[in-house]
Amino acid sequence: MTKRLVAIGHGYSAGFLTRRLVPEGWTVTGTTRDGAAKVAAAGADPLVWPGDDARLRAELARAGAVLLSVPPGPDGDPVLRALADAIAASPAAWIGYLSTTGVYGDRAGGWVDETSPLVPTTERGRQRVAAEAGWQALAQARGLPLHIFRLAGIYGPGSGPFQKIRNGTARRIVKPGQVFSRIHAEDIAQVLAASIARPHPGAVYNVCDDDPAPPQDVIAHAATLIGAPVPPAQDYDEAAMTPMARSFYAESKRVRNDRIKDELGVRLLYPDYRAGLAAILAAEAA
Repeated sequence: MTKRLVAIGHGYSAGFLTRRLVPEGWTVTGTTRDGAAKVAAAGADPLVWPGDDARLRAELARAGAVLLSVPPGPDGDPVLRALADAIAASPAAWIGYLSTTGVYGDRAGGWVDETSPLVPTTERGRQRVAAEAGWQALAQARGLPLHIFRLAGIYGPGSGPFQKIRNGTARRIVKPGQVFSRIHAEDIAQVLAASIARPHPGAVYNVCDDDPAPPQDVIAHAATLIGAPVPPAQDYDEAAMTPMARSFYAESKRVRNDRIKDELGVRLLYPDYRAGLAAILAAEAA
């Protein structure tokens, strides 16, 4: 495989993959709307898109791997709509699409795996199901090496609960029976790199840690780690929340991750939120 990755939508998670691949000799081109400095800081060559379509198509024409991480919207997947032909013609031996475990919908705290039916209950989940289906249809029609990664709630350095706890905006909203699965961004990068090294076209992987947990437990543990007062519990039904924030509580499920271990040989760096939060603090102190 040619060590050239094109990351369409080079955001937070893609940055961790870039920092992992570049020391291994990879060249990464990452698209962005207005975050060129962040893309460059991660070690990738920034490319503004939508905008420089000709250059993006040229990069796709010589890519060894393509990462798709632009979310769909009400009008569908913008990358599929604008670049399906260029991606279908790419010589890439690996194409990865970053989706979400929200495609499984609400399971009242029950377990799901990659074979579970897709029954989303939110509009964002429904958009992701449609996007997955669109990419799978293109892959089937054109023989593309598509891999789908359903990510749980992402956290990591600069994207965790500590800042909110420190500035007093963290809340422990309690909804009985509510559990979420999570994944540290470095483990996302580890899973993607393992898949790139061992392509399995058509594969779908859940990317999450081993310990689905109530969100209020994570906030309490984070506060304890930094010696801050644990925010008081607030009842979900009475808490003032934006529609976006409330939508995160619309679904409760536990997500299995056996496939990333069995097929890709992944050993999670941070198998639970306690290990992940401790690592973030250690990095801050370094």
